[in-house]
Amino acid sequence: MCSEHLHKARAPLFEAMVAHHATKSVSLHVPGHKSGQGLLEEGAGFLQSIMSIDYTEITGLDDLHHPEGVIREAEQLAADCFGAEETYFLVGGSTVGNLAMIGAVCQRNDLILVQRNVHKSVIHGLMLAGAQAVFLAPEVDEETGVATGLHIEVVKQAIEQYPTAKALFITNPNYYGFGTDLKPFAEMMHEKGKLLLVDEAHGAHFGFHEEVPPSALSQGADAVVQSTHKMLTAMTMGAMLHVQGSRINRKALQQLLAMLQSSSPSYPIMASLDLARKRMHTEGQSWLEQGLTIMKEFREGVEALQCLRFYPRGHQQSFGAGGVATTTDPFKIAIYDPTHRISGAELKERLEAEGCYIEMTDGYLVLLVFTPSNSREDMLRVVQVLSNICLDIMNRKQELQAPISNIIKLPTYAPISSPIRFDHGVLFQETTQLVNIEEAIGKRSGEMVIPYPPGIPYLYPGEVITASVAEALVFLARQGIRFQGTYFGQTNKLTIYTDHEGAS
Repeated sequence: MCSEHLHKARAPLFEAMVAHHATKSVSLHVPGHKSGQGLLEEGAGFLQSIMSIDYTEITGLDDLHHPEGVIREAEQLAADCFGAEETYFLVGGSTVGNLAMIGAVCQRNDLILVQRNVHKSVIHGLMLAGAQAVFLAPEVDEETGVATGLHIEVVKQAIEQYPTAKALFITNPNYYGFGTDLKPFAEMMHEKGKLLLVDEAHGAHFGFHEEVPPSALSQGADAVVQSTHKMLTAMTMGAMLHVQGSRINRKALQQLLAMLQSSSPSYPIMASLDLARKRMHTEGQSWLEQGLTIMKEFREGVEALQCLRFYPRGHQQSFGAGGVATTTDPFKIAIYDPTHRISGAELKERLEAEGCYIEMTDGYLVLLVFTPSNSREDMLRVVQVLSNICLDIMNRKQELQAPISNIIKLPTYAPISSPIRFDHGVLFQETTQLVNIEEAIGKRSGEMVIPYPPGIPYLYPGEVITASVAEALVFLARQGIRFQGTYFGQTNKLTIYTDHEGAS
């Protein structure tokens, strides 16, 4: 419930911006477009409205880096809405929050336990801090090859093996919407005097309806970052960092955010955060209910097609002997052909040819990300396109064409890695060489290799390149997957360190 001194139906920052706009004042301050007056004619139709309230830290509009007025009130409302003790608005996406969380916890050479399939921003945070990471491999679903969640026993063993680790960093949910019951992890870490940090970028809607998973904060996480722009209604780059308890250094967080975020933060992005929070504060459950009804109809529509399958099949399901992944996001749906006669890349091409642009493909599945903002008409259009694709698949069956080999080939990683030092000062000084991928096997990677999306690195600088990793990269490149941090997709070559000492 909202605290008495807070008014959840307000959007204080947005309201202050609108009020200033109504004064029709003369702008004698930045930005240079002067409330959109300087736009070229071709841009005015699209940008005029939003740029008319593109302000800076003028009287009455507060300061993100030292909030005392409407921004402070907006952040307090956000904390109340999402269940935090304190919330910080982010205008650089969850990336900024991940960097700040790592920096506030880790000093140079400190050790931290990290779920293997984290976003690249976590690795960048480790590099900036000069920290060491022990990577913990998630379980993998046998049907699709999709990574699910960490096993609690792996974390327990890692803590026993590395008792000086400062924290556990988990991504929950992952890109496919799989999540883990975080309470046991939070309790274990807190008993040892350690922190639980959570990248909940894809879970800003969690906890607002009984049919979506609980939020990481409600399960005991110390600090949580959410991309409010991903599943809610904020503008791109709009995110929030939520904290609770005394284990994390909030002054360090604030200082890092001031260093990492622009000194000229986007007021339209912050206003969109304010409005996204207002929606969840006042009608979050009913808004999600509307979207969940559409998703139920979508699943029924796809299931009726028979020749295509969606994944996961239901909510709150478990995977593997340990039941690792215990929750799924009903708004994330992966579609694939169980007969393997059409690849994920081809499914993507067919959908986009009909105007349905997907989140990503991993070569086998195509990932569709719905939110409550999608209309029923959107959903019916996708079902119709999938129906057309299904008819084509049935024709392929009649022609008895050979199945396409498109099962995901995830690399095999050790459950608990050796510590990897992420000191960018050391890494950048090492000698590197570009070699064919076959020659790279057994050598230390001199670059971060990131299939994108989802932006989860397959290789980290200093990590030994195994035959399993090499095979997976070749497979992804053949499927047309794009890479960041490397030119491997175009050259079939990787950068390796030629020195024997350094980051390993």
